[in-house]
This record gives sequence, C-alpha cells and structure tokens, in this order.
Amino acid sequence: MDERWAIDVLSGRRRDFGARLLRLGCRLAAIPYGWAMQLRNLAYNREWLQVVAADVPVISVGNLTTGGTGKTPVVAWLVQELQRRGYRPGILSRGYRQLESGRNDEALVLERLCPGVPHVQNRDRVQGARQAVEQHGCNVLVLDDGYQHRRLHRDLDLVLIDAQQPWGYGHLLPRGLLREPLAQLWRADVAVITRADAAARIATVPAIQQTLRQYRGQEDAVCVEFQAKQWLSACGETRSLKSLAEESAAVFCGIGNPDAFFCSVRPLATVKAEKTFADHHHYTDADLAELENWRTAHGATVLLTTLKDLVKI
Repeated sequence: MDERWAIDVLSGRRRDFGARLLRLGCRLAAIPYGWAMQLRNLAYNREWLQVVAADVPVISVGNLTTGGTGKTPVVAWLVQELQRRGYRPGILSRGYRQLESGRNDEALVLERLCPGVPHVQNRDRVQGARQAVEQHGCNVLVLDDGYQHRRLHRDLDLVLIDAQQPWGYGHLLPRGLLREPLAQLWRADVAVITRADAAARIATVPAIQQTLRQYRGQEDAVCVEFQAKQWLSACGETRSLKSLAEESAAVFCGIGNPDAFFCSVRPLATVKAEKTFADHHHYTDADLAELENWRTAHGATVLLTTLKDLVKI
C-alpha cells in the first residue's frame, strides 16, 4: 500500500466509498489493539509486570504516535549536552529495519552527529543497558523511542509531540497513528512540542497545550524548533545554505513525516518536484537511477534529501 495514499485515507481526505469502508475496518481493528494496550499499561502500573532499573540513570525520548516527531535530533542534542557536562552517555534503541551492516538509519545518523558515542541496538533494552554500562563504561543512557518500552526504568521520560500532526488523526492504530491513548500522556515527566516554529504559523500550540492540560493537569511544555545548518553532499562536502538558494531541487525522502521536511526545504531552494518513499526505505541502485531520471525530467539541478536518507545512499 502506498504510504501517502494510506495517510489520505486515515486523515479522512479521501471520501470515496472504498476509503470509507477501509476506515471502518481499521476502526474495528483498533478496538482489540486498544484493549491490549490498556491491559499492558495496567499491568505495569499495578506492577504485575516487572520494571528493571539500570545501574545508571536513563533518559527516555519517545512519542505517542508512529512516524517522525524529531526523536533523532533530540537524542543527538541530549547526548551532546551530556558530554558537555562531563558525562559518558550511551544510546539505546531497538534497531528497527537494520541494514546489512547491522545498523539502521537512525544509528548511522547518530554516529555522524555523535561520533564515538556507544550505540547499542537490541530489542531487549534491559540487556542493552547492561551491555552499554559493562562493555562501554557509560554512566548515563539515552533511550531512543522508549515511551512504550516500559520494562526498562527511566529516570526522565520525554514525550515528543509533532506540532504539525500532534495526535495521529485522533485514533489508535490502525485507524489512526496513535500507539497509545492520549490518557497515557500523564506518564511523561516533560512534554516537548517539536517543529514549534511551523506551529506558530498555523497556531496549533495553544490547542496542543489545551490537550496537555486535559490529560496531564498542566499545559507546560518545551517548544523546539529544527533549523537546517548546512548542505552536505553524498561525497561528504559541505556548502552553506545560501548556496542552496541558487539551485533548483528535486526533493525526496523516506521518513515518517515527509511534509515537515518539504516545508523546511521550500524556503531554502527552488523546489521543482517532491517525492516520498516509505519510512526507513532502503535505497537500491534502481531507485537512484530512477531518481536521477526524475530530477532530469523536472529540470532540477540537484537532488535534495534528509541526512537520514543520505547515510543509506
């Protein structure tokens, strides 16, 4: 199924009979999923399921929805800040959709942004935490995409909310993009509204704060903006953003929130065409040849993508 088409269906933008029928089926499927999530959270809340504490503090960065909320740059910033303060941080993640090298796109991006920082990818985050401490000497851990992974105790729990698509169309998977009900916002120590600069233009921050007040009893949140820093070529060369203004670009990506990337690029370059791939897409030689033909057909001088996509290319 095409990801863009699926989003159009889930968001309600498609109104044809087939889309309505599919939304109904997804709504029915979301009922047992919701029951399972409620039972699982109840089991942790009542301590029927064991929570294991690491030997060092753990900071979790996660979200309530599927797709991109900006976890990777926030994790990178946290790690850099911890290093600046004299800590030896390590990163824990599941390692979703790993490449042949055994690492996935997030790991490759974090390796570039946080060189030399141990990154343990393990489905069992408790075992991964032990490995980071015992083998790498880490004295604080940053858990990437950890909000739903409640087995590992965390000392600070950050929930990220994308200002452009905060609540996953208001429904649980598979009817919407919510992994958990909004009521689970209470677990977070800190709510972080990402892409708040874009939100300021469409005035969504007050609405998000109202929802936070409803489910957390307070509207306090940290607002974060993501700003482009430079233009990096596939050969590792860097150029200023000003030079990008002289180019016409064919823009593509395979990330959870492609619209956010496209919005960030449009003020920087003349965009001739935009193309999306599935989140975590693994690019083949055929893909790259097709992209080059697509660029030429639209008269663009460059192909432009995200760092997350570039590290796989």
